[in-house]
Amino acid sequence: MITNEMRVRVQWGDCDPAGIVYYPHYFEWLDASTILLFEKATGLTKIRMLEKYGGAGLALLEARAVFKVASRYGDDIRIESRVTEFRRTTFFVHHRVSKVDGTLALEGFETRLWTVRDPDTGRIKSGTMPPEVIASFQGT
Repeated sequence: MITNEMRVRVQWGDCDPAGIVYYPHYFEWLDASTILLFEKATGLTKIRMLEKYGGAGLALLEARAVFKVASRYGDDIRIESRVTEFRRTTFFVHHRVSKVDGTLALEGFETRLWTVRDPDTGRIKSGTMPPEVIASFQGT
């Protein structure tokens, strides 16, 4: 399965008054990392991928994190992301956030839904994951 790596330098504005990353920023980074993972696998930007396959988005159904050690202002961290399973309409993403020295700082988990627009109402609804998108993750 394809993995993606995203590097982040923790900025002052990412931190709480103690200089530790304020936890919602991790979820922003995990979201961005998921999008970059799909871009790497498909070779398309998110907007182009959604246009090509009639998608409306990669809706987040569940997100959770297990925090191991704090990241602080000035730290360089690496976020490695991979899809662990595809189902008909959903998929699961695992993220490992590590410090430069390899120390695991956080593990993140997402459950996502492939969405499409209903042609009659224009409303967003679940859709079947395009087999071509799933197949694109089988590369190395």
